[in-house]
Amino acid sequence: MGRRYLVVGAGGREHALAWKLAQGADVESVWVAPGNAGIAADPDITGCLDIAVGDFSALEAFAKENDVTLTVVGPEAPLVDGIVDHFQSAGLAIFGPSAAAAQLEASKAFSKEVMRKAEVPTANFAVFDDEADAIAHIEMARHPLVIKADGLAGGKGVVISQSVDESRETLQSFMAGAKFGESSKTVLIEDFLEGPELSFIVVTDGENVVPLATSRDHKRVGEGDTGPNTGGMGAITPSPNDSLDLQTEIVEMVIRPVLRQMKQRGAPFSGFLYAGLMLTQDGPYVLEFNVRMGDPETQPLLFALNADFGALLESCVAGTLKDGRLSESDAACAIVLASAGYPATPQKGFVIEGLDTDFGPHTKVFHAGTTRDDSGAFINNGGRVLAVTARGASPADARERAYEAAQHIHWEGMHFRRDIGV
Repeated sequence: MGRRYLVVGAGGREHALAWKLAQGADVESVWVAPGNAGIAADPDITGCLDIAVGDFSALEAFAKENDVTLTVVGPEAPLVDGIVDHFQSAGLAIFGPSAAAAQLEASKAFSKEVMRKAEVPTANFAVFDDEADAIAHIEMARHPLVIKADGLAGGKGVVISQSVDESRETLQSFMAGAKFGESSKTVLIEDFLEGPELSFIVVTDGENVVPLATSRDHKRVGEGDTGPNTGGMGAITPSPNDSLDLQTEIVEMVIRPVLRQMKQRGAPFSGFLYAGLMLTQDGPYVLEFNVRMGDPETQPLLFALNADFGALLESCVAGTLKDGRLSESDAACAIVLASAGYPATPQKGFVIEGLDTDFGPHTKVFHAGTTRDDSGAFINNGGRVLAVTARGASPADARERAYEAAQHIHWEGMHFRRDIGV
């Protein structure tokens, strides 16, 4: 019997995870729960399941009934809610951190405290759960500064504020208006850091560390990094700032100290550990940690990866992971095609044209927010709809291919940034 995988999630990240797992040796099936229309139509993927990411019992039952080799969790919410603990208690193999370890992403205040104890470089910060105290702080603070919702906010809970008035408005929206529910009733206010950003994701069992390639994510909706933050408008790998020395510095000065600190807290970390970094004049500073792969970084990272991804994750769960580096990846670039109105109020329900184009072996369109109508046509059904992803010998080559492919796709109101990777 070949390897059987179950991917939990519904977006572009999960499409890329499932597609890459399917490329491994001796893979019999890859299922995605709940997936989306584009994932269901992918010939490399077995199919999608009508099971919600939070229905742990139904996911467990499927994994048992189908002898699933490994379950891989895409989004953060089920990790924070304890899906790994649930599966492990049922004797099932699953890749990801426990609920206790997932607090590194679930609470930015917790994450900052871990970094402080681990002596990991990060911006100075203050935590507030009282709006009046927070407003008093920003009225005395030098701007720009960064305001963050403490909890999960779908990648949108960060505001870089340029003025006291903007900070006051943000705090009122987050705390009194509860823009992100309970997640924004507590806020962090941080010093603003300057420099290029870098995404650094590793596979780890809590002791051993295997870095993936570096990448750079573009968060703002508009070209030139303008407009509101989004979940991500595109990404390129490797980062323009990549070097072997930098990777080694991040592993030794950021990743390992945090792993040691989590072990000391009785919450050893296993899974994907994602450090979002600012490369300041004083060296790498951590902006935040995620406990899963990024979206859209996953799409170019996995499309460029020249390794058996499933075997790597299985070794981590089995306790046979070894420190080291993967074989050299290609370069790759992902361009997110978004709906009109994104990120505030995306307009849905339009027919997507051009998906039947033959893009060739160097390009892949990963689906994030699509459904199908009665005629079988793909319809946009979210804010971020597609990630047109291409690989090449260099970042410039990959970027050119991705943008060329994006020109063939269209629906009413579609927009995308034209400066990804620049």
